[in-house]
Amino acid sequence: MRTYWRQRNDLVQAASLYIQRMQKALAQMNIQLANVLSDVSGLTGQAIIKAILAGERHPHKLAALRDPRVKASEEQIARYLEGNWQEDLLFVLKQEQEGYEFCQQQMAACDRQLEQYLHEREDRSQNACLPKETRKTRLKKKSGNKPQFDLRGELFRMTGTDLTQIDGIDVMTTMSILSETGWDMSKWETENHFVSWLRLCPDKRISGNKIIGKGRLPTNNRASIALRMAASTLRTSNTYLGAQFRRFRARLGAPIAIKAMAAKLARLVYRMLRYGMKYMDKGAAFYEAQHGYVQINQLKRKAATLGYQVIRVPAA
Repeated sequence: MRTYWRQRNDLVQAASLYIQRMQKALAQMNIQLANVLSDVSGLTGQAIIKAILAGERHPHKLAALRDPRVKASEEQIARYLEGNWQEDLLFVLKQEQEGYEFCQQQMAACDRQLEQYLHEREDRSQNACLPKETRKTRLKKKSGNKPQFDLRGELFRMTGTDLTQIDGIDVMTTMSILSETGWDMSKWETENHFVSWLRLCPDKRISGNKIIGKGRLPTNNRASIALRMAASTLRTSNTYLGAQFRRFRARLGAPIAIKAMAAKLARLVYRMLRYGMKYMDKGAAFYEAQHGYVQINQLKRKAATLGYQVIRVPAA
């Protein structure tokens, strides 16, 4: 599974490079599609590029290929299709388009092989139903590089749990984690061992039971990278984990907060895979209330040591 997924990720990166080169060739021809289209790999961008390579040059005829979901009007798109149509740049555009299409074909082949592999794995779901997806963050526009089969359902059947219930972790992150670690967490005695293997634990130099210094633990582990990226998406999340990340970020800075939350996500993944724990978000308001309660208790203890007492003032 790891080999299939790594090969697919390499193809995704290659496809992205072809897209960048296509945009560069178009810009050199004065075709500024990036001003009206967010991505030339979408339906409208691909239709226009294929029409250009087929010999169409009229701006309004090219703009008529616009998908109805595109916000820009045909007139706006046509305004950016006044090109110089140099033969050498058209040749480069054709080469990059063919390379992009080849990557798409290779990704489709990887998807078929991966689907077959996952389908042949043992069913550990015990005929349980896949949890419904309720979070709005998961209902965004689908990425063109996502697998063209029910990857979430296959992973749930193979592992017996749905890691996408954890805030910040989507199906692509889940696949990246499982392809590197597998579903069997018994290889690590505790969750702390798992976090240490991912190199998400603090690097404390200890001598004589005293911490004499701290360092960094660089890693190229793909599971660790996926968890860090998932942690960084919690910045705007209105969830318990999102509120915790924002407090860490304000107090410790972004790099340390991302590492700390990645370790938190890793522990949740470990518990769900090994013990079948169900994750349920308690919300940002619950975290803020809980944190406020802890701060009040700290003030009370500090006041008591100084001979004072903290008394709550009734609201006016």
